[in-house]
Amino acid sequence: MDQAADFLGETEALAELLAPLPDPAFDEATQFKGWTVNDVIRHLHFWNRAAGLQLTDEAELVRLLGAIAGAGGMRAIERATVPGSGRALRAAWLKTAGEIADIYATADPKARLKWAGPDMSARSSITARLMETWAHGQEVYDHLGVERVDHDRIKNIAHLGVSTFGWTYQVRRMELPPVAPFVQLTAPSGTFWTWGQEGNVNSVSGSATEFCQVVTQVRNVADTKLVVHGSVAKQWMGMAQCFAGSAEPPPGPGSRFRRARAA
Repeated sequence: MDQAADFLGETEALAELLAPLPDPAFDEATQFKGWTVNDVIRHLHFWNRAAGLQLTDEAELVRLLGAIAGAGGMRAIERATVPGSGRALRAAWLKTAGEIADIYATADPKARLKWAGPDMSARSSITARLMETWAHGQEVYDHLGVERVDHDRIKNIAHLGVSTFGWTYQVRRMELPPVAPFVQLTAPSGTFWTWGQEGNVNSVSGSATEFCQVVTQVRNVADTKLVVHGSVAKQWMGMAQCFAGSAEPPPGPGSRFRRARAA
């Protein structure tokens, strides 16, 4: 699956960003709920390993997921089961990500895999890992004051954002509009990606990067240059959520941004 290589590419880009940091810098808090850089990498590492178990040891995956509640929640079990910090944690996370990418590269994309929520396909699982790596990576780029250079592999995330239009409403127990908005995005390479029926009164257009930032909730739509037409499109972009779990509100306008880079 190409998504496995895309996941690894995004992981390696974030790892390269972290490479020069001394250990103390990993303890600095980001704009995301006060998570430190260590928290971000620990979270990615834990769930990457869990995704590997989907293909290699389902029984251990079930045991691990069942242990989350007993451990006091997700963050508690991440801290309890992922040792190390700083550069050592970065190295362990990067090594495991390479192993996970290898496993998924040759997996049947349609294989049904057990997960914390409903079962999912192998393609959906590794795409979710790519999305999480990109989304949580954003708080690190923002914290360090570095503008990320995106690649067309984010089409996977954009597609996930479009395909979870219904999920955004379902998780909020809201009535689903009958037709999803038309979406036209400019890829990092300059090409155009489209979803839906052109001519729809509801539409979203603009930068693929900014669209991905909105659906992963790392930016408020008000802080982007996306062009949003129609009441349904505006409602969707105001609460879009491409990830699983309970309904989450997007960050407030101006609350997530790239900090000025230290001299």
